[in-house]
Amino acid sequence: MNTAGTIDRPLTYDPQKQAPMKPSAHDIAGSAPEDFTTSGAKDSRQNRNREMQLIPEALARAQMHDRLHEAERERRALRLATARRMQRRAERASMRARRALAMAVMQ
Repeated sequence: MNTAGTIDRPLTYDPQKQAPMKPSAHDIAGSAPEDFTTSGAKDSRQNRNREMQLIPEALARAQMHDRLHEAERERRALRLATARRMQRRAERASMRARRALAMAVMQ
């Protein structure tokens, strides 16, 4: 069985070894660019392959970017909550000191 590969099942997955894309019979004549060459088709196919291979990497990079920003927001919120808690504690200590000073002056 010596049949040519199909789009779904090519003979080889290496773009350099694949046959160039041929225009079909129902394509309009002259619709392809004048400088169309088989090496251009191979390069185009190879670039498309590279882009497809890089999609998961780009997706992972975007997810990591989102996670880093989310973690930074959480850290900022935690620091803000801690600062507010410390401020309330300092205010209470200040009020205690004022009361103690007032009690000392009154006696």
